[in-house]
Amino acid sequence: MDEGLIQGDDGLRRCWWCGDDPLYVRYHDEEWGRPVGDDTGLFEKICLEGFQAGLSWITILRKRENFRRAFAGFDFEKVARFTDKDVGRLMSDEGIIRHRGKIEAAINNAQKTCELIDDIGGLGKFFWRYEPQKHSSPKLRRDVQATSPESEAISKALKQRGFKFVGPTTMYAHMQAMGMVNDHLEGCDICAAVEDQRRRFQRP
Repeated sequence: MDEGLIQGDDGLRRCWWCGDDPLYVRYHDEEWGRPVGDDTGLFEKICLEGFQAGLSWITILRKRENFRRAFAGFDFEKVARFTDKDVGRLMSDEGIIRHRGKIEAAINNAQKTCELIDDIGGLGKFFWRYEPQKHSSPKLRRDVQATSPESEAISKALKQRGFKFVGPTTMYAHMQAMGMVNDHLEGCDICAAVEDQRRRFQRP
């Protein structure tokens, strides 16, 4: 098996990071790298990437439905109106990551999302304008990058708008998750399907 690939019981070759956890495998196969353009979906990914900082992604996946419940389905207009009382409620919620800084950042980012949408019309319009003109899927595990010039530019632009927990590494993970780049390894059996979906995707 090529470096960075694993083979599942179903015979499919996948990127190493999803292991054999069914939840992680489903995320790898059905979601990661597939293009997202709607504001709610993008806001959810911003929030979850922020909560993931310093933790494993499978930890976030296992709590994802709890996050959706706690954060009003990631309806950013509702989250933007959360108060100190909501912060207290979330800090007591064992189903999510109880990190005050990350919780307050999610609320702040909801407020900033509303402002950004008022300014330019949508999160999708904002993010997709940073799509790299050229990006090839990595061949090996060691070829997968952690940041890019685009993720650094996104991070800088969002920070200027007052967003938090949006560093270059977090934003590159966001680019991977939302399908702005296809970082499935070339030998991964999901890679071609993701690239085909990206080709057909209508950018916002």
